[in-house]
Amino acid sequence: MISKQLVKKGTEAKGTLYGIAAYGLWGMFPLYWKLLSAVPSLQILAHRVVWAFIITTVLSLALGKRKDFFELIRQPKRLAATIVSGFMVTANWGIYIWAVNNGRIIETSLGYYLNPLISIALGVVVLREKIDRGILAASGIAVIGISILTISYGKLPWVALSLGVTFALYGLIKKMISLDALSGLAMETAPVFPLALAYLLLENAAGRGSFMHVSVLDSVLLALSGAVTAIPLFFYAEGVKRIPLSRMGFLQYISPTGQLLIGVLVFKETLDTPRAIAFAFILSALAVYAFTRSKRRQEIWQRDTEKTR
Repeated sequence: MISKQLVKKGTEAKGTLYGIAAYGLWGMFPLYWKLLSAVPSLQILAHRVVWAFIITTVLSLALGKRKDFFELIRQPKRLAATIVSGFMVTANWGIYIWAVNNGRIIETSLGYYLNPLISIALGVVVLREKIDRGILAASGIAVIGISILTISYGKLPWVALSLGVTFALYGLIKKMISLDALSGLAMETAPVFPLALAYLLLENAAGRGSFMHVSVLDSVLLALSGAVTAIPLFFYAEGVKRIPLSRMGFLQYISPTGQLLIGVLVFKETLDTPRAIAFAFILSALAVYAFTRSKRRQEIWQRDTEKTR
């Protein structure tokens, strides 16, 4: 019994480290994309799609996941959903890269702080998941934060909202089609791959291509963008197999926190008073949500324990 508990603890510890590695790397992404600021954002996005497709396809085939591709092709609804998810995640990547290279890193972090709350709303509306007072309270506080940000901007914070919405929709589709991380990314980038490759070839033919025409470092960074995309995804997939999804969900806040710190401390973006207040409301909403989830899990555990007595 003791040995089983030790094995379980060791497995969970390893899973937690995988989760920290995944979200830690995602949190440092602004540093990577900022190094490519000399390259047009659309070209960076196209290279990310092309190289991500190549590396995930090669790895999937090497790991014997060929049957996943054939199963997906034989299921038109799942295939259609996968294509939609591919365009959704591509839009998310494109907005993110553009925002990072246009001095809006803080706003990108807000988008990923909002993502879990948007996912909750989608779960209620699309999947008919039950909503309780804790979720309502957290959502209400978040809406106040977004309202403050909107008023201070004089317009909707479209970068934050579009990042939060596109990634939440991507997560919803992923949940519905149930593909593993590696082969899933290969299939998602497959429909976008020919478009991205054609765009890069046209840009190169017109003399505007960056690859091999900019510095050696920039060309190497573009070629590595696929690996940079796949590695944290692999860590995430390994982590989520070993620890509860609730714990992995909590770890996800490492990523936007890292982005926020990089935006303020490294690239000296200004966190003015309205944005600071808005962030305070968003973080308060997340704290309320985390507290009520923990309390609710404890109540369920106590109820189940009483039933087994």
